Amino acid sequence: MDNLRWQRPESCGEGASCPEVAVTGGTVYVRSSLQPSSIAELTLAEWRDLLAGIRNGEFDV
Repeated sequence: MDNLRWQRPESCGEGASCPEVAVTGGTVYVRSSLQPSSIAELTLAEWRDLLAGIRNGEFDV
């Protein structure tokens, strides 16, 4: 995982608390810039479901 190309939303700029995502083949990796060693590994279907849930307001944050 050392060679993953991590991306963060442009709105984060150089902020310290931002989500970061890396995509390779059929896998999406997600982490927080606050804890870059803690990485969640999702399939493309799981990633789509997560994004749909966020867009539909299914999460209390």
